[in-house]
Amino acid sequence: MNSNQLPVVAAASGARGRRIFDRAFSRHTMNVAILLMIPLLMAPTLNLAHTFLVDPDIWWHLADARLLLTTHHLIHTDPYSFSVAGNHWIDWEWLAELPFWFSYKSFGLQGIYLVTWLALGANILAVYWRGYAKSSHAGAALYAAALGFFLMTVNAGPRTIAFAYLCMSAELAILDAAERGKKGLLWLLPPLFCLWINLHGTWFIGICLLVLYIACGWFRVDVGAFEQEPFTAADRNRLLSVLGVSIVALVVNPYGWRLMWSPLDMMLHQHESTSTIAEWRPLDLSSLEGKAAVAAIAAMVIANMLRGRKWTLFELATVFLAWYAAFSHHRFTYLAAVLTTPMLAVDIKRSFCTESDEKTIPAMNAVLVAASIGVAIWMFPSQRTLNDMLAKMFPLQSIASIQPSWRTFNWDYVGGRMAFDGKSSFIDSRFDSFEHSGGVLQDYDAIASLNDSAELMDKYRIDHALLKDSLSLSYNLEHTPGWRIIRRETAWEGDYLLFAKTPPAGPTTPSNQESAVQAR
Repeated sequence: MNSNQLPVVAAASGARGRRIFDRAFSRHTMNVAILLMIPLLMAPTLNLAHTFLVDPDIWWHLADARLLLTTHHLIHTDPYSFSVAGNHWIDWEWLAELPFWFSYKSFGLQGIYLVTWLALGANILAVYWRGYAKSSHAGAALYAAALGFFLMTVNAGPRTIAFAYLCMSAELAILDAAERGKKGLLWLLPPLFCLWINLHGTWFIGICLLVLYIACGWFRVDVGAFEQEPFTAADRNRLLSVLGVSIVALVVNPYGWRLMWSPLDMMLHQHESTSTIAEWRPLDLSSLEGKAAVAAIAAMVIANMLRGRKWTLFELATVFLAWYAAFSHHRFTYLAAVLTTPMLAVDIKRSFCTESDEKTIPAMNAVLVAASIGVAIWMFPSQRTLNDMLAKMFPLQSIASIQPSWRTFNWDYVGGRMAFDGKSSFIDSRFDSFEHSGGVLQDYDAIASLNDSAELMDKYRIDHALLKDSLSLSYNLEHTPGWRIIRRETAWEGDYLLFAKTPPAGPTTPSNQESAVQAR
Protein backbone atom coordinates (compact mmCIF):
# COMPACT_ATOMS: atom_id res chain seq x y z
CA MET A 1 0.00 0.00 0.00
CA ASN A 2 1.52 3.28 -1.08
CA SER A 3 1.26 6.56 0.77
CA ASN A 4 -1.39 7.88 -1.61
CA GLN A 5 -3.77 5.07 -0.62
CA LEU A 6 -3.52 5.70 3.13
CA PRO A 7 -5.87 8.71 3.24
CA VAL A 8 -8.43 6.77 1.19
CA VAL A 9 -8.28 3.76 3.54
CA ALA A 10 -8.45 6.01 6.59
CA ALA A 11 -11.47 7.83 5.18
CA ALA A 12 -13.22 4.51 4.40
CA SER A 13 -12.45 3.20 7.88
CA GLY A 14 -13.70 6.42 9.44
CA ALA A 15 -16.92 6.29 7.41
CA ARG A 16 -17.49 2.68 8.43
CA GLY A 17 -16.91 3.61 12.07
CA ARG A 18 -19.41 6.46 11.85
CA ARG A 19 -22.00 4.14 10.32
CA ILE A 20 -21.52 1.67 13.16
CA PHE A 21 -21.71 4.49 15.71
CA ASP A 22 -24.82 5.95 14.10
CA ARG A 23 -26.50 2.54 14.02
CA ALA A 24 -25.55 1.77 17.62
CA PHE A 25 -26.89 5.09 18.90
CA SER A 26 -30.05 5.38 16.86
CA ARG A 27 -33.24 7.08 18.00
CA HIS A 28 -34.50 3.70 19.23
CA THR A 29 -31.42 3.13 21.37
CA MET A 30 -31.96 6.46 23.07
CA ASN A 31 -35.67 5.76 23.58
CA VAL A 32 -34.97 2.34 25.08
CA ALA A 33 -32.47 3.84 27.52
CA ILE A 34 -34.94 6.57 28.55
CA LEU A 35 -37.80 4.12 29.02
CA LEU A 36 -35.66 1.84 31.18
CA MET A 37 -34.50 4.80 33.27
CA ILE A 38 -38.02 6.15 33.93
CA PRO A 39 -39.05 3.36 36.37
CA LEU A 40 -35.91 3.87 38.44
CA LEU A 41 -36.75 7.53 38.86
CA MET A 42 -40.54 7.51 38.94
CA ALA A 43 -41.81 4.13 40.20
CA PRO A 44 -42.36 4.39 43.98
CA THR A 45 -41.33 0.76 44.29
CA LEU A 46 -37.94 1.23 42.64
CA ASN A 47 -36.81 4.77 43.38
CA LEU A 48 -34.99 5.75 46.56
CA ALA A 49 -37.99 4.71 48.68
CA HIS A 50 -37.49 1.06 47.59
CA THR A 51 -41.03 0.18 48.63
CA PHE A 52 -41.02 -2.92 46.42
CA LEU A 53 -40.16 -4.70 49.66
CA VAL A 54 -43.56 -3.72 51.05
CA ASP A 55 -45.24 -6.27 48.78
CA PRO A 56 -46.38 -9.15 51.01
CA ASP A 57 -46.85 -11.66 48.17
CA ILE A 58 -43.22 -11.96 47.09
CA TRP A 59 -42.26 -13.85 50.25
CA TRP A 60 -44.68 -16.73 49.85
CA HIS A 61 -43.87 -16.76 46.12
CA LEU A 62 -40.22 -17.29 47.07
CA ALA A 63 -41.24 -19.93 49.61
CA ASP A 64 -43.24 -21.71 46.87
CA ALA A 65 -40.27 -21.77 44.50
CA ARG A 66 -37.94 -22.97 47.26
CA LEU A 67 -40.34 -25.76 48.15
CA LEU A 68 -40.64 -26.83 44.51
CA LEU A 69 -36.89 -26.93 43.96
CA THR A 70 -36.06 -28.68 47.24
CA THR A 71 -38.81 -31.32 47.16
CA HIS A 72 -39.08 -31.57 43.34
CA HIS A 73 -42.85 -31.67 43.75
CA LEU A 74 -45.45 -29.03 43.02
CA ILE A 75 -47.68 -27.87 45.85
CA HIS A 76 -51.09 -29.54 46.12
CA THR A 77 -51.98 -28.80 49.76
CA ASP A 78 -51.48 -25.67 51.85
CA PRO A 79 -47.98 -25.86 53.36
CA TYR A 80 -47.83 -22.68 55.44
CA SER A 81 -50.84 -21.94 57.64
CA PHE A 82 -52.06 -24.07 60.55
CA SER A 83 -55.62 -22.80 60.04
CA VAL A 84 -55.86 -24.57 56.66
CA ALA A 85 -53.11 -27.18 57.00
CA GLY A 86 -53.55 -30.05 54.57
CA ASN A 87 -56.36 -28.38 52.61
CA HIS A 88 -56.25 -28.41 48.81
CA TRP A 89 -54.33 -25.54 47.23
CA ILE A 90 -52.41 -25.28 43.96
CA ASP A 91 -49.55 -22.95 43.13
CA TRP A 92 -51.12 -21.43 40.04
CA GLU A 93 -48.22 -19.02 39.35
CA TRP A 94 -45.44 -21.58 39.87
CA LEU A 95 -43.44 -20.81 36.73
CA ALA A 96 -43.43 -17.02 37.24
CA GLU A 97 -42.01 -17.49 40.74
CA LEU A 98 -38.82 -19.13 39.54
CA PRO A 99 -37.08 -16.02 38.07
CA PHE A 100 -37.49 -14.23 41.40
CA TRP A 101 -36.14 -17.23 43.34
CA PHE A 102 -33.10 -17.82 41.11
CA SER A 103 -32.23 -14.13 41.18
CA TYR A 104 -32.71 -13.97 44.96
CA LYS A 105 -30.48 -17.00 45.45
CA SER A 106 -27.79 -15.41 43.27
CA PHE A 107 -27.95 -11.77 44.37
CA GLY A 108 -30.10 -11.59 47.50
CA LEU A 109 -32.53 -8.68 47.78
CA GLN A 110 -30.74 -7.00 44.89
CA GLY A 111 -31.86 -9.93 42.77
CA ILE A 112 -35.52 -9.26 43.57
CA TYR A 113 -34.98 -5.59 42.74
CA LEU A 114 -33.29 -6.51 39.44
CA VAL A 115 -36.06 -8.86 38.26
CA THR A 116 -38.72 -6.34 39.31
CA TRP A 117 -37.05 -3.57 37.30
CA LEU A 118 -36.37 -5.72 34.23
CA ALA A 119 -39.90 -7.17 34.16
CA LEU A 120 -41.47 -3.71 34.38
CA GLY A 121 -38.99 -2.33 31.85
CA ALA A 122 -39.70 -5.20 29.44
CA ASN A 123 -43.42 -4.40 29.58
CA ILE A 124 -42.76 -0.73 28.84
CA LEU A 125 -40.52 -1.63 25.92
CA ALA A 126 -43.10 -4.12 24.61
CA VAL A 127 -45.79 -1.43 24.33
CA TYR A 128 -43.18 0.94 22.87
CA TRP A 129 -42.29 -1.47 20.05
CA ARG A 130 -45.93 -2.26 19.36
CA GLY A 131 -46.66 1.48 19.26
CA TYR A 132 -43.80 2.03 16.84
CA ALA A 133 -44.92 -0.87 14.64
CA LYS A 134 -48.37 0.72 14.40
CA SER A 135 -47.35 4.38 14.06
CA SER A 136 -43.90 4.18 12.42
CA HIS A 137 -42.97 7.14 14.62
CA ALA A 138 -40.41 6.63 17.40
CA GLY A 139 -41.32 9.89 19.14
CA ALA A 140 -45.04 9.12 19.31
CA ALA A 141 -44.29 5.60 20.54
CA LEU A 142 -42.00 7.03 23.23
CA TYR A 143 -44.60 9.49 24.52
CA ALA A 144 -47.34 6.84 24.57
CA ALA A 145 -45.13 4.28 26.34
CA ALA A 146 -44.06 6.85 28.94
CA LEU A 147 -47.71 7.58 29.70
CA GLY A 148 -48.39 3.85 29.76
CA PHE A 149 -45.72 3.44 32.44
CA PHE A 150 -47.76 5.52 34.90
CA LEU A 151 -50.71 3.21 34.30
CA MET A 152 -48.44 0.25 35.08
CA THR A 153 -47.31 1.56 38.46
CA VAL A 154 -50.28 -0.18 40.11
CA ASN A 155 -48.30 -3.43 39.79
CA ALA A 156 -44.77 -2.07 39.63
CA GLY A 157 -43.55 -4.24 42.49
CA PRO A 158 -42.20 -7.81 42.43
CA ARG A 159 -45.34 -9.26 40.87
CA THR A 160 -45.67 -12.43 38.83
CA ILE A 161 -48.33 -10.71 36.72
CA ALA A 162 -45.58 -8.72 34.98
CA PHE A 163 -44.59 -11.87 33.06
CA ALA A 164 -48.23 -12.47 32.13
CA TYR A 165 -48.56 -9.01 30.61
CA LEU A 166 -45.50 -9.70 28.48
CA CYS A 167 -47.42 -12.69 27.10
CA MET A 168 -50.39 -10.42 26.41
CA SER A 169 -48.19 -7.96 24.52
CA ALA A 170 -46.78 -10.89 22.54
CA GLU A 171 -50.30 -12.06 21.66
CA LEU A 172 -51.34 -8.60 20.47
CA ALA A 173 -48.09 -8.20 18.51
CA ILE A 174 -48.84 -11.48 16.72
CA LEU A 175 -52.36 -10.30 15.87
CA ASP A 176 -50.93 -6.99 14.62
CA ALA A 177 -48.42 -8.87 12.45
CA ALA A 178 -51.24 -11.00 11.02
CA GLU A 179 -53.03 -7.77 10.08
CA ARG A 180 -49.91 -6.76 8.15
CA GLY A 181 -49.99 -10.04 6.20
CA LYS A 182 -47.77 -12.29 8.34
CA LYS A 183 -50.57 -14.76 9.01
CA GLY A 184 -48.28 -17.72 9.62
CA LEU A 185 -47.20 -16.12 12.91
CA LEU A 186 -50.65 -16.92 14.32
CA TRP A 187 -49.40 -20.44 14.98
CA LEU A 188 -47.14 -18.99 17.66
CA LEU A 189 -50.23 -18.42 19.81
CA PRO A 190 -50.72 -22.05 21.00
CA PRO A 191 -47.20 -22.36 22.48
CA LEU A 192 -47.61 -18.87 23.91
CA PHE A 193 -50.77 -19.90 25.76
CA CYS A 194 -49.05 -23.08 26.92
CA LEU A 195 -46.41 -20.90 28.56
CA TRP A 196 -48.90 -18.29 29.76
CA ILE A 197 -51.16 -20.60 31.76
CA ASN A 198 -48.18 -21.71 33.85
CA LEU A 199 -47.28 -18.09 34.61
CA HIS A 200 -50.56 -16.46 35.65
CA GLY A 201 -54.33 -16.67 35.42
CA THR A 202 -54.55 -13.74 33.00
CA TRP A 203 -54.25 -16.29 30.18
CA PHE A 204 -58.06 -16.30 30.35
CA ILE A 205 -58.15 -12.62 29.31
CA GLY A 206 -55.83 -13.54 26.46
CA ILE A 207 -58.21 -16.24 25.22
CA CYS A 208 -61.10 -13.77 25.48
CA LEU A 209 -59.15 -11.25 23.41
CA LEU A 210 -58.52 -13.87 20.73
CA VAL A 211 -62.23 -14.78 20.64
CA LEU A 212 -63.11 -11.08 20.47
CA TYR A 213 -60.66 -10.57 17.60
CA ILE A 214 -62.24 -13.40 15.61
CA ALA A 215 -65.80 -12.25 16.32
CA CYS A 216 -65.12 -8.60 15.41
CA GLY A 217 -63.50 -9.55 12.12
CA TRP A 218 -66.40 -11.68 10.94
CA PHE A 219 -68.22 -8.78 9.27
CA ARG A 220 -67.59 -5.99 6.80
CA VAL A 221 -68.16 -2.56 8.35
CA ASP A 222 -68.15 0.84 6.64
CA VAL A 223 -70.12 3.23 8.80
CA GLY A 224 -68.87 6.63 9.95
CA ALA A 225 -65.50 6.22 11.65
CA PHE A 226 -65.60 2.42 11.32
CA GLU A 227 -64.12 0.67 8.35
CA GLN A 228 -62.95 -2.92 8.00
CA GLU A 229 -63.04 -5.80 5.59
CA PRO A 230 -64.19 -9.20 6.86
CA PHE A 231 -61.83 -12.13 7.19
CA THR A 232 -61.62 -14.38 4.19
CA ALA A 233 -62.83 -17.96 4.56
CA ALA A 234 -59.22 -19.11 4.77
CA ASP A 235 -58.45 -16.52 7.48
CA ARG A 236 -61.49 -17.54 9.52
CA ASN A 237 -60.59 -21.21 9.33
CA ARG A 238 -57.00 -20.48 10.30
CA LEU A 239 -58.04 -18.36 13.27
CA LEU A 240 -60.58 -20.92 14.49
CA SER A 241 -57.96 -23.65 14.19
CA VAL A 242 -55.44 -21.55 16.12
CA LEU A 243 -58.06 -20.89 18.82
CA GLY A 244 -58.86 -24.59 19.11
CA VAL A 245 -55.21 -25.64 19.33
CA SER A 246 -54.55 -22.85 21.86
CA ILE A 247 -57.32 -24.16 24.13
CA VAL A 248 -55.90 -27.67 23.87
CA ALA A 249 -52.42 -26.28 24.67
CA LEU A 250 -53.76 -24.92 27.96
CA VAL A 251 -54.06 -28.49 29.22
CA VAL A 252 -50.27 -28.84 29.05
CA ASN A 253 -49.63 -27.86 32.65
CA PRO A 254 -48.76 -29.82 35.81
CA TYR A 255 -52.18 -29.29 37.41
CA GLY A 256 -54.38 -30.09 34.41
CA TRP A 257 -57.96 -28.80 34.49
CA ARG A 258 -57.51 -27.37 38.00
CA LEU A 259 -55.12 -24.72 36.70
CA MET A 260 -57.54 -23.92 33.89
CA TRP A 261 -60.31 -23.45 36.43
CA SER A 262 -58.36 -21.03 38.68
CA PRO A 263 -59.28 -17.70 36.99
CA LEU A 264 -62.91 -18.76 36.68
CA ASP A 265 -62.93 -19.74 40.34
CA MET A 266 -61.67 -16.27 41.25
CA MET A 267 -64.40 -14.58 39.24
CA LEU A 268 -67.22 -16.82 40.45
CA HIS A 269 -66.35 -17.87 43.99
CA GLN A 270 -63.85 -15.48 45.56
CA HIS A 271 -66.04 -12.47 46.21
CA GLU A 272 -64.74 -11.86 49.72
CA SER A 273 -61.11 -11.98 48.57
CA THR A 274 -61.63 -9.54 45.73
CA SER A 275 -63.62 -7.17 47.95
CA THR A 276 -60.86 -7.22 50.58
CA ILE A 277 -57.88 -6.52 48.31
CA ALA A 278 -57.51 -2.80 47.56
CA GLU A 279 -56.42 -3.37 43.95
CA TRP A 280 -59.77 -4.96 43.14
CA ARG A 281 -61.69 -1.86 44.17
CA PRO A 282 -62.81 0.81 41.65
CA LEU A 283 -60.17 3.16 40.30
CA ASP A 284 -59.40 6.15 42.48
CA LEU A 285 -59.02 9.09 40.10
CA SER A 286 -56.87 10.94 42.65
CA SER A 287 -54.24 8.18 42.50
CA LEU A 288 -51.26 8.29 40.14
CA GLU A 289 -52.86 5.62 37.96
CA GLY A 290 -56.19 7.46 38.00
CA LYS A 291 -54.61 10.69 36.80
CA ALA A 292 -52.70 8.79 34.11
CA ALA A 293 -55.95 7.14 32.98
CA VAL A 294 -57.65 10.53 32.62
CA ALA A 295 -54.63 11.87 30.69
CA ALA A 296 -54.56 8.86 28.35
CA ILE A 297 -58.29 9.05 27.60
CA ALA A 298 -58.12 12.81 27.10
CA ALA A 299 -55.16 12.47 24.71
CA MET A 300 -56.98 9.86 22.64
CA VAL A 301 -60.22 11.87 22.50
CA ILE A 302 -58.52 15.17 21.62
CA ALA A 303 -56.32 13.50 19.00
CA ASN A 304 -59.35 12.00 17.28
CA MET A 305 -61.19 15.33 17.45
CA LEU A 306 -58.29 17.06 15.71
CA ARG A 307 -57.71 14.41 13.08
CA GLY A 308 -60.08 11.50 13.10
CA ARG A 309 -59.17 8.11 11.70
CA LYS A 310 -60.92 4.90 10.72
CA TRP A 311 -61.34 2.31 13.45
CA THR A 312 -61.91 -1.42 13.35
CA LEU A 313 -64.48 -3.04 15.61
CA PHE A 314 -61.73 -4.89 17.49
CA GLU A 315 -59.89 -1.65 18.24
CA LEU A 316 -63.04 -0.02 19.62
CA ALA A 317 -63.99 -3.11 21.62
CA THR A 318 -60.47 -3.31 23.04
CA VAL A 319 -60.53 0.33 24.16
CA PHE A 320 -63.90 -0.06 25.86
CA LEU A 321 -62.86 -3.35 27.49
CA ALA A 322 -59.62 -1.84 28.76
CA TRP A 323 -61.12 1.24 30.37
CA TYR A 324 -64.19 -0.53 31.71
CA ALA A 325 -61.89 -3.03 33.45
CA ALA A 326 -59.59 -0.26 34.71
CA PHE A 327 -62.39 1.85 36.20
CA SER A 328 -64.04 -1.22 37.73
CA HIS A 329 -60.83 -2.58 39.26
CA HIS A 330 -57.80 -0.42 40.01
CA ARG A 331 -55.34 -3.21 39.19
CA PHE A 332 -56.43 -3.27 35.54
CA THR A 333 -54.91 0.11 34.68
CA TYR A 334 -51.91 -2.09 33.79
CA LEU A 335 -54.17 -3.99 31.39
CA ALA A 336 -55.35 -0.69 29.91
CA ALA A 337 -51.74 0.32 29.29
CA VAL A 338 -50.98 -2.89 27.42
CA LEU A 339 -54.15 -2.75 25.34
CA THR A 340 -54.42 0.95 24.48
CA THR A 341 -50.91 2.46 24.50
CA PRO A 342 -49.98 1.32 20.95
CA MET A 343 -53.23 2.79 19.58
CA LEU A 344 -52.50 6.00 21.48
CA ALA A 345 -49.13 6.18 19.69
CA VAL A 346 -50.99 6.18 16.36
CA ASP A 347 -53.23 9.02 17.53
CA ILE A 348 -50.30 11.06 18.89
CA LYS A 349 -48.40 10.72 15.62
CA ARG A 350 -51.39 11.67 13.46
CA SER A 351 -52.50 14.71 15.47
CA PHE A 352 -49.46 16.00 17.36
CA CYS A 353 -46.31 14.72 15.61
CA THR A 354 -46.98 15.58 11.99
CA GLU A 355 -43.27 15.78 11.09
CA SER A 356 -41.07 12.76 10.52
CA ASP A 357 -38.62 11.87 13.29
CA GLU A 358 -36.17 9.99 11.07
CA LYS A 359 -33.52 12.68 11.56
CA THR A 360 -31.58 12.20 14.76
CA ILE A 361 -28.22 13.17 16.27
CA PRO A 362 -26.31 9.99 17.22
CA ALA A 363 -23.82 11.91 19.39
CA MET A 364 -26.65 13.40 21.46
CA ASN A 365 -28.27 9.98 21.65
CA ALA A 366 -25.02 8.55 22.97
CA VAL A 367 -24.86 11.24 25.67
CA LEU A 368 -28.42 10.43 26.80
CA VAL A 369 -27.69 6.70 26.81
CA ALA A 370 -24.60 7.27 28.93
CA ALA A 371 -26.60 9.49 31.28
CA SER A 372 -29.29 6.81 31.60
CA ILE A 373 -26.68 4.18 32.43
CA GLY A 374 -25.20 6.51 35.01
CA VAL A 375 -28.62 7.05 36.59
CA ALA A 376 -29.23 3.29 36.68
CA ILE A 377 -25.91 2.68 38.44
CA TRP A 378 -26.56 5.49 40.91
CA MET A 379 -30.14 4.41 41.64
CA PHE A 380 -29.42 0.70 42.00
CA PRO A 381 -29.52 0.04 45.76
CA SER A 382 -26.84 -1.74 47.75
CA GLN A 383 -27.52 -4.95 49.63
CA ARG A 384 -27.11 -3.12 52.92
CA THR A 385 -29.65 -0.48 51.93
CA LEU A 386 -32.18 -3.14 51.04
CA ASN A 387 -31.54 -5.11 54.21
CA ASP A 388 -32.13 -1.95 56.25
CA MET A 389 -35.31 -1.25 54.32
CA LEU A 390 -36.54 -4.81 54.84
CA ALA A 391 -36.00 -4.49 58.58
CA LYS A 392 -38.24 -1.41 58.52
CA MET A 393 -40.96 -3.16 56.55
CA PHE A 394 -41.36 -6.33 58.61
CA PRO A 395 -40.92 -7.25 62.29
CA LEU A 396 -38.13 -9.70 61.50
CA GLN A 397 -37.03 -10.26 65.09
CA SER A 398 -40.56 -10.93 66.27
CA ILE A 399 -41.13 -13.40 63.43
CA ALA A 400 -37.82 -15.13 64.22
CA SER A 401 -38.88 -15.58 67.85
CA ILE A 402 -42.07 -17.50 66.96
CA GLN A 403 -41.80 -21.11 68.11
CA PRO A 404 -43.04 -24.19 66.18
CA SER A 405 -45.53 -25.08 68.93
CA TRP A 406 -47.23 -21.66 68.88
CA ARG A 407 -50.53 -21.05 67.16
CA THR A 408 -50.03 -17.42 66.21
CA PHE A 409 -52.81 -15.21 64.96
CA ASN A 410 -51.19 -12.69 62.64
CA TRP A 411 -51.99 -9.65 60.55
CA ASP A 412 -52.29 -11.01 57.01
CA TYR A 413 -49.57 -8.63 55.75
CA VAL A 414 -46.81 -10.50 57.60
CA GLY A 415 -48.09 -13.99 56.77
CA GLY A 416 -46.03 -14.34 53.60
CA ARG A 417 -42.85 -13.37 55.40
CA MET A 418 -43.68 -15.91 58.13
CA ALA A 419 -44.00 -18.57 55.41
CA PHE A 420 -40.64 -17.59 53.98
CA ASP A 421 -39.07 -17.83 57.45
CA GLY A 422 -40.64 -21.23 58.10
CA LYS A 423 -43.09 -19.98 60.73
CA SER A 424 -46.62 -21.38 60.77
CA SER A 425 -49.18 -18.59 60.38
CA PHE A 426 -52.92 -18.17 60.70
CA ILE A 427 -53.28 -16.39 57.36
CA ASP A 428 -51.31 -14.71 54.57
CA SER A 429 -52.15 -12.85 51.38
CA ARG A 430 -53.10 -16.02 49.46
CA PHE A 431 -56.71 -15.24 50.24
CA ASP A 432 -58.06 -17.89 47.83
CA SER A 433 -56.72 -20.65 50.09
CA PHE A 434 -58.56 -19.27 53.12
CA GLU A 435 -61.85 -18.34 51.44
CA HIS A 436 -62.28 -21.95 50.27
CA SER A 437 -61.30 -23.51 53.59
CA GLY A 438 -64.30 -23.63 55.87
CA GLY A 439 -64.69 -19.90 56.37
CA VAL A 440 -61.18 -19.14 57.65
CA LEU A 441 -61.08 -15.83 55.81
CA GLN A 442 -64.44 -14.84 57.26
CA ASP A 443 -63.24 -15.83 60.74
CA TYR A 444 -60.07 -13.77 60.26
CA ASP A 445 -62.13 -10.72 59.36
CA ALA A 446 -64.40 -11.32 62.35
CA ILE A 447 -61.49 -11.63 64.78
CA ALA A 448 -59.77 -8.53 63.39
CA SER A 449 -62.99 -6.52 63.65
CA LEU A 450 -63.66 -7.72 67.24
CA ASN A 451 -66.76 -9.66 66.23
CA ASP A 452 -66.78 -12.65 68.63
CA SER A 453 -62.99 -12.51 68.53
CA ALA A 454 -62.46 -14.28 71.87
CA GLU A 455 -64.66 -17.22 70.90
CA LEU A 456 -63.09 -17.55 67.47
CA MET A 457 -59.55 -17.38 68.85
CA ASP A 458 -60.49 -20.17 71.25
CA LYS A 459 -61.90 -22.11 68.29
CA TYR A 460 -58.49 -22.07 66.60
CA ARG A 461 -56.63 -22.51 69.93
CA ILE A 462 -54.73 -19.25 69.40
CA ASP A 463 -52.04 -18.71 72.05
CA HIS A 464 -50.00 -15.89 70.44
CA ALA A 465 -50.69 -12.95 68.15
CA LEU A 466 -48.46 -10.76 65.96
CA LEU A 467 -50.27 -7.53 65.16
CA LYS A 468 -49.78 -3.93 64.16
CA ASP A 469 -50.27 -1.63 67.15
CA SER A 470 -52.82 0.45 65.21
CA LEU A 471 -55.27 -2.46 64.88
CA SER A 472 -58.34 -2.57 67.09
CA LEU A 473 -57.51 -6.14 68.07
CA SER A 474 -54.13 -5.00 69.42
CA TYR A 475 -55.81 -2.53 71.75
CA ASN A 476 -58.32 -5.16 72.77
CA LEU A 477 -55.70 -7.80 73.63
CA GLU A 478 -53.55 -5.25 75.43
CA HIS A 479 -56.45 -4.60 77.82
CA THR A 480 -57.71 -8.18 78.05
CA PRO A 481 -56.80 -10.19 81.17
CA GLY A 482 -54.84 -13.28 80.23
CA TRP A 483 -52.93 -11.62 77.38
CA ARG A 484 -49.65 -9.73 77.60
CA ILE A 485 -47.10 -8.15 75.25
CA ILE A 486 -43.84 -10.09 75.09
CA ARG A 487 -42.16 -8.09 72.33
CA ARG A 488 -42.54 -4.68 70.74
CA GLU A 489 -40.74 -3.97 67.48
CA THR A 490 -40.70 -0.78 65.43
CA ALA A 491 -41.33 -1.32 61.73
CA TRP A 492 -42.93 0.39 58.75
CA GLU A 493 -45.53 3.00 59.76
CA GLY A 494 -45.74 1.97 63.40
CA ASP A 495 -44.93 -0.76 65.89
CA TYR A 496 -45.64 -4.48 65.86
CA LEU A 497 -46.77 -6.17 69.05
CA LEU A 498 -46.20 -9.85 69.81
CA PHE A 499 -48.76 -11.07 72.33
CA ALA A 500 -48.75 -14.24 74.41
CA LYS A 501 -51.69 -15.81 76.18
CA THR A 502 -51.03 -16.25 79.89
CA PRO A 503 -51.07 -19.98 80.68
CA PRO A 504 -53.32 -21.27 83.43
CA ALA A 505 -51.77 -21.71 86.87
CA GLY A 506 -49.51 -24.72 86.99
CA PRO A 507 -46.08 -25.90 85.90
CA THR A 508 -44.31 -23.55 83.49
CA THR A 509 -43.84 -25.01 80.01
CA PRO A 510 -40.68 -24.44 77.91
CA SER A 511 -42.67 -22.23 75.55
CA ASN A 512 -43.86 -20.07 78.42
CA GLN A 513 -40.38 -19.88 79.90
CA GLU A 514 -39.07 -18.45 76.64
CA SER A 515 -41.93 -15.94 76.52
CA ALA A 516 -41.06 -14.80 80.03
CA VAL A 517 -37.41 -14.33 79.07
CA GLN A 518 -38.40 -12.28 76.01
CA ALA A 519 -40.73 -10.15 78.12
CA ARG A 520 -37.87 -9.27 80.48
